[in-house]
Amino acid sequence: MSKPSITVVRRNGETSAFDASKISVALSKAFLAVEGADAATSSRVRELVAGLTGQVEAALSRDAGPDRPVHIEQIQDQVELALMRGEHHKVARAYVLYREQHAKAREKAPEIAVRHPDIERLTLVVKEACAGLDSVSAELVLQETRRNLYDGITAAELALAPLMAARTLVETDPEYSYVSARLLLDNLRAEALSFIDGRPSTASHGEITGGYATYFQKYVERGIELGQLDPALKRFDLARLGSALDADRDLLFQFLGLQTLYDRYLLHSRGTRYELPQAFFMRVAMGLALREVQPDDRAIEFYDLLSSFDFMCSTPTLFNAGTTRPQLSSCFLTTVEDDLSSIFHGIRNNALLSKYAGGLGNDWTPVRGIGAHIRGTNGESQGVVPFLKIANDTAVAVNQGGKRKGAVCAYLETWHIDIEEFLDLRKNTGDDRRRTHDMNTANWVPDEFIRRVRADADWTLFSPDEVPDLHDKYGQEFDEAYKVYEEAADRDEIAVFRRVKAKDLWRRMLTMLFETGHPWITFKDPCNVRSPQQHAGVVHSSNLCTEITLNTAVDEVAVCNLGSVNLAQHVSRDGIDHDRLARTVRTAVRMLDNVIDVNFYTIAEARDSNLRHRPVGLGLMGFTDALFVQRIPMESAQAVEFADRSMEAISYHAIAASTELAEERGSYQSYEGSLWSKGILPIDSIELLAASRGGDLDVDRSRTLHWEGLRTRVKAGMRNSNVMAIAPTATIANICGVGQSIEPLYRNLYVKSNMSGDFIVVNAALVRDLKARGLWDEVMVSDLKFFDGSLGPIDRVPDDLKTLYATAFEIDSRWLIEAAARRQKWIDQSQSLNLYISRPNGRKLDEMYQHAWIRGLKTTYYLRATSATHVEKSTLRGTDGKLNAVEACRIDDPDCEACQ
Repeated sequence: MSKPSITVVRRNGETSAFDASKISVALSKAFLAVEGADAATSSRVRELVAGLTGQVEAALSRDAGPDRPVHIEQIQDQVELALMRGEHHKVARAYVLYREQHAKAREKAPEIAVRHPDIERLTLVVKEACAGLDSVSAELVLQETRRNLYDGITAAELALAPLMAARTLVETDPEYSYVSARLLLDNLRAEALSFIDGRPSTASHGEITGGYATYFQKYVERGIELGQLDPALKRFDLARLGSALDADRDLLFQFLGLQTLYDRYLLHSRGTRYELPQAFFMRVAMGLALREVQPDDRAIEFYDLLSSFDFMCSTPTLFNAGTTRPQLSSCFLTTVEDDLSSIFHGIRNNALLSKYAGGLGNDWTPVRGIGAHIRGTNGESQGVVPFLKIANDTAVAVNQGGKRKGAVCAYLETWHIDIEEFLDLRKNTGDDRRRTHDMNTANWVPDEFIRRVRADADWTLFSPDEVPDLHDKYGQEFDEAYKVYEEAADRDEIAVFRRVKAKDLWRRMLTMLFETGHPWITFKDPCNVRSPQQHAGVVHSSNLCTEITLNTAVDEVAVCNLGSVNLAQHVSRDGIDHDRLARTVRTAVRMLDNVIDVNFYTIAEARDSNLRHRPVGLGLMGFTDALFVQRIPMESAQAVEFADRSMEAISYHAIAASTELAEERGSYQSYEGSLWSKGILPIDSIELLAASRGGDLDVDRSRTLHWEGLRTRVKAGMRNSNVMAIAPTATIANICGVGQSIEPLYRNLYVKSNMSGDFIVVNAALVRDLKARGLWDEVMVSDLKFFDGSLGPIDRVPDDLKTLYATAFEIDSRWLIEAAARRQKWIDQSQSLNLYISRPNGRKLDEMYQHAWIRGLKTTYYLRATSATHVEKSTLRGTDGKLNAVEACRIDDPDCEACQ
């Protein structure tokens, strides 16, 4: 006997035939909401959904028919009853909440329905988003969009539907990431133009191309009116600058980049974005050109560099340039002295610097250790750890204006009596009052300690109040003073000290690094011996991301201003485009130097230091992408050579640019006495380290450019005390759609999680190669998921592609160290170098970090291990558009949020 047909009355009064599959979808979503993504592939859940759907359909069939239609609310009531009778109480509750949320949404926007959706405009927008992309299908996006339309859909949901549809297709082809970005851009245009003009706007990309200039003038005026943009921007020729905006550069964004820009960078008024991407880039450019002699010309020059993705300023600069509070600097380094006033002044400075998006590196070595005598109270110190706990909580409380987490790193020298407690700060066990779960930590390791480890000798720990000069000594002076204090301890002339085996302490340092990700390993002596500014002070720590090496003192807070060249934009199959790179670097260094003069300083110590020394940190990103363009595997001598030659070129042009600025604007105040003034370039300072090490250094010294002529110009003057530093570039690399910094390829397919949500990341270069060989299909997508984004176990992939697209954990980190050593010889500061290890053990870690030391590296950053990393083995196709089917890799977040 056939089932009677059921007629359904919808909320808009229309009728339709009953569709049991919609019941199944609703029930599946409810189970997913309670049980998570695993429910999507659970056979148990599928059976439950099928049974419950049958119960609902049977109940409706008894009482409904062609003459007795049933209302949609009655159907939903039956779904609730079926869940409750089956004792699926949590799932029933999730379903009830879902109904309530949609009911409230309908109350807020009752006028929107799907009876007459603007299908014509929807089709236009989707086709426009797919234009020029060969591998995408507008019809497929529209088909997926229509599947997700439902009665009662709001205007906002209708606008979002094609975007969510395109997102589900990204795993099938990376070009859908561009489609998703363009659909998001359509929503952003409607939001921004409606706000600026005061009336609804449906301008398409083609229509805004001719209207960007008009919008731009209104945008500047409105931003000033809202108190967000600097009134000085009105001094620019806004008509000329508006005409210089290139709307087609909006099409360069991938979805992750534009969504990040939307969520965290674009100016808004109470949540409504009114800043379009090209206006954003011009606003930053104007903010950096304010004090130029020809500000309009320079603003256009800066805009062209940013909007083309050839170069990108760091996040604080992007956040704040052109605004009423232009705090543009990325990194701040401080030294905390050994008294309560200095300690809490330092913590206060942390809060003020963090408020406007600065990343912090604190040198805590001077603070006396546990058991040290306190003269004022005749008591004993509790050591440095309680104060680190306060610094940790301050970073949490002051979260960079609500835009991202506060970020700080504490540094301690390896001879400090509290070093063993310091190693435990990130553990999840023990006394929580002596733990800092949110603060990064780093070891500041002198060369003498590594020598003791290699010799299996003893190491002595001291409290800094009894050995005060060790903090400011490095190289051979430190070695001699340290041995004198050890002899004094042997004579009982020092009250607080402890002897340990250097190798045992080193082993514990590496164990904690593997178990907790902290403290990082950074090397004191290379940072100081090779510092151009050793005449003006001491480098006591690095920064949050271990790439900045600047002098600090109690009255001098070091500041660095960062930006990165997109190396992928400056190479071809034939190698580096030196002319383009020279132009980019020259303009970039000028922009970074301008930061120092227009910057808003929250504390006087930072302003005085920055104006006196004028350090900048030009880095790079897209290194792996540049290797792909040249068909060079990361694990190869050719990649090491390319790291050498590319960094040599950046170093040469950056130093040359600073000499040109010195000719135009004068040298920095503390130039005299610096290594620069003596004609000692970074490549030359390697010999200073070799002399200090006495042979414990093995570094390539090769060079290819005309350094002698540049050395002569450097001796005549430098505008900046420091010029180069390679930051992680996590966020700005996302904006530009390239790989982070100098990082190897993380996965060929994975989900990236950040403050903007979850994003599918597919290696577009690999997809192009697989398509060319007829290997890109749904089976390949499934294989990549199953093997966590690795090609290695997939038999049908040719070996040359497996080698070229080897992922981070498939590469021996010694290759990364070799490449980093070649770069380090050209850099006057340092580089954020993550190291990866797939099967860690003590011997491998020891060899890896000693290899980094012998190659003369100044710092290392995170140690990444493969534990607890995976990609879920399911698909996004046919879902509701939420990224709930692929899990992100659960390791420490690789993003250095405060740097870039």
